[in-house]
Amino acid sequence: MSNLENPSAEKKYNKWIVILSVTIPLVVAVLFTVKIPNVEPLTFLPPIYASINAITAIILLIALWAIKNKNTKLHENLMKFAIMLSVAFLAMYVAYHMTSESTKFGGEGAIKYIYYFILLTHILLSIIVIPFVLITYVRAITNNFERHKKIAKITFPIWLYVAVTGVIVYMMISPYYV
Repeated sequence: MSNLENPSAEKKYNKWIVILSVTIPLVVAVLFTVKIPNVEPLTFLPPIYASINAITAIILLIALWAIKNKNTKLHENLMKFAIMLSVAFLAMYVAYHMTSESTKFGGEGAIKYIYYFILLTHILLSIIVIPFVLITYVRAITNNFERHKKIAKITFPIWLYVAVTGVIVYMMISPYYV
C-alpha cells in the first residue's frame, strides 16, 4: 500500500490544513498594516491580480467541465494551476498593500452598499475557502475521491464566487485609484 492510499495520510495533512488556514489570513492581515518605507508604490499590480482572479474563475470552470467529461488528468492539472494562481494573487495583493495606501470607494447611494456587500462577502469567503481548497486537494492526492467529490461541491462555488467577486471589486474601485 502506497503512502497516498493510506487513510492516515489524510490525517497527516490535516495538521497542515489547520496551520495554513489560520496562518495565511493572520499573516495577510498583519502584512496589510505594514508599509515598506522608501519603496515605489506597486500601483501597476491591481489590474494584474484582478486578471489573475478572472483567469482563476475560467480555470475553475474548465476544470469542472474536464471532470464532468472524465478527463481527470486535465482536471488535476487545472486545479493545481488554479491553486498556483491563487498563491500568485495573494503575493501580489499583499505586495501592493505593503507599498500603497488603500483606495477608498467613491461611489454614493445604493452602489456604495452594493460595493461594500460584495467586498465584505468576498473577503469573508476568501478566508473561509482556504481550508476548503486545502481539504479538497488533500482528499484528491490521498485518493479519497468520494470524500473529495463531496467537499468539492461546497468548495467550487465558494472559490468561484471569490474569484469572480475579486474582479467585480476591482472594476468597481478602479475609477478611484489615484
